[in-house]
Amino acid sequence: MSEPYRIVIGLEVHVQLLTRSKLFCGCSTQFGAPPNTQTCPVCIGMPGSLPVMNREAVRLSLRTAVALNCTIPRFTKWDRKQYFYPDLPKGYQISQYDLPLSRDGWLEISDPKGVFAPKRVRIIRAHLEEDAGKSMHDEAVGKAASRIDLNRTGTPLLEIVSEPDMASPAEARAYLTELKLLLGYLGVSDCNMQEGSLRVDANINLHVDTSDGTIATPIVEVKNMNSFRAVERALAYEAERQYRQWREQGLVMGGAGGHKTTRGWDEGRQVTYQQRAKEESSDYRYFPDPDLVPLIVTEQEVATIRASLGELPA
Repeated sequence: MSEPYRIVIGLEVHVQLLTRSKLFCGCSTQFGAPPNTQTCPVCIGMPGSLPVMNREAVRLSLRTAVALNCTIPRFTKWDRKQYFYPDLPKGYQISQYDLPLSRDGWLEISDPKGVFAPKRVRIIRAHLEEDAGKSMHDEAVGKAASRIDLNRTGTPLLEIVSEPDMASPAEARAYLTELKLLLGYLGVSDCNMQEGSLRVDANINLHVDTSDGTIATPIVEVKNMNSFRAVERALAYEAERQYRQWREQGLVMGGAGGHKTTRGWDEGRQVTYQQRAKEESSDYRYFPDPDLVPLIVTEQEVATIRASLGELPA
């Protein structure tokens, strides 16, 4: 590399699973229905309503975990992730924290043109959670109104979190391409980014060698990318921006002003823009969901899924 720094990238991929109903209720997950017509007391969080787990969502998640070479614990549980957002009607999201459905996997990537050497990208975890609703912002002059559609609330999501093993935007795009190919082959998602079935959050920072040793720039999480090409462009821009910021301001991870931030990607202007400071896991106040029993996965279930996969695309 000719750049005076090393790029460090980790990806969080949110995949909507191909189930006919939501994760904890019987509402339809079909895309394109009129706003707020596919909701019920459970998915909009009415007092006294109780969730019931979608078995098919668990099966599709296990199918993905096996294909990603993950370890699948026998015991997993559901947790409440507390945060406020207008399209999160309950004020919390049912997710998984310390005991996810699967962990410690890997996905092999390569480039047919030899831009980078083949490598394994490690998977930290692939856990199940429910999706939030959708905020629609009207930014026309004089209006600036926001509307909320809760049809998506409660749709099953599989969040696949990688280690920061990718060293270039090209590697990140190759990882996403290979992952999408695998998910489509497995039949677990249609991966349609235009409909929000596959969404990517990219974490990036730089390691810069200086006379005083190697420094790391503050981590930035980039959102609002609606194509793999946009991911590649956003990461290339962000690497240059972080290096320029370090040269001008000297910001380093953990130092003054060196906290993690979230930035959006403006496709029209081809730039990232700051959104907010990033929360830590303690800010979400995780605790086990009291309305859902833990999930036990047997060796026989995993063996049955493994036998059903056949030969994978790679």
